[in-house]
Amino acid sequence: MATKQEIQHLKDLAYDARKKLCLLCGAYEGSIHMGGDMSMMDALVCLFHHTMHVGPELVQNPERDRFILSKGHGAVAMYIVMASKGFFSYEEICDTYGKLGSKFGQHPCKNRLPMLDASTGSLGHGLALSVGMAAAARQHGEKHRVFCVMGDGETCEGSVWEAAIMGHALSLGNLVALVDRNKQLMTSFSEDSVKLEPYADKWRAFGWNVIEIADGNDMEQVVKALDSIPASDTDKPTLIVSNTVKGKNISFMERQIKWHAGSMNESDLEQALKDLDTAYQEAKEGK
Repeated sequence: MATKQEIQHLKDLAYDARKKLCLLCGAYEGSIHMGGDMSMMDALVCLFHHTMHVGPELVQNPERDRFILSKGHGAVAMYIVMASKGFFSYEEICDTYGKLGSKFGQHPCKNRLPMLDASTGSLGHGLALSVGMAAAARQHGEKHRVFCVMGDGETCEGSVWEAAIMGHALSLGNLVALVDRNKQLMTSFSEDSVKLEPYADKWRAFGWNVIEIADGNDMEQVVKALDSIPASDTDKPTLIVSNTVKGKNISFMERQIKWHAGSMNESDLEQALKDLDTAYQEAKEGK
């Protein structure tokens, strides 16, 4: 059970990560997938700093947890959170992101960053990969968990549901998938394109243990949900539905389709940093 101090520390880390994401976006000449990075930031911070058994000192440890970012276009958010965990420096990300030969591309590449558990970016494949890793761990008697973060848009793909079937069929209680349910796709709102509701019930029908987070941008709710994941030796995989807001905390970005990806000019950056500070202070004051 996390203490109030621990939860506040996670909130501080999420605020700092969002701020660093904005600063990078303001400095980078190309576009960054800002909307989805902002929506899943709280979950990533909680996973890396509270829930998962991971760290730079554990990269070669077979008992470490595994992490697959199936939502590969959210790589920048992951890089920044990993930097806060000590895997590498934020400055290195800023100096080299998106450049030829960089370790830090718009999608994660294990060949460039060997501490990653997989390269991702082609949507709909991360869960199947995670099922294979979890099944292999079970076969070898290993106790670690496999965590997979997906976007809700990619769960329109049949490959995700094939993997969901196998996760249940193989009784993979060591598998945890979290869906960033921001209800937006690249060019539309999800329910206007492919109706996914009743979303949680679909996963229950596939035999998964489902945990719903009403507000996936509320760190207390995120921590509570991740702390309630059943033991890894149980016989059901777990699916966490994290209901979030795309572009969270940025006034001109929240729920805006055009901010699936983009770049910020000086005025945008100034407003974004102001919005982040306001949201952070209001949260600390309990407003």
